[in-house]
Amino acid sequence: MHDHRHRSTGSEDLNMAIQSPCVDICRIDGNSGFCVGCLRTRAEIREWKGMPDERRQEVLDELAQRAVKLPSEATLTTAPRSS
Repeated sequence: MHDHRHRSTGSEDLNMAIQSPCVDICRIDGNSGFCVGCLRTRAEIREWKGMPDERRQEVLDELAQRAVKLPSEATLTTAPRSS
């Protein structure tokens, strides 16, 4: 089973312009389906290394909107929250 908490620093990440938003706080919120650390879905976490940078940017652009869907105590990321 793949452990999505591992943050690779190998050459495959260095060659990609958009890096993972992983902050090593890996817990999926049961209501939203988002990781409380990086706000990605399980599928996005699993597919991140194979995603084209255009799709990665789309995911990153959605993170602030996703943060408002989590209870404030569950959001442990640095993604900005809407007021």
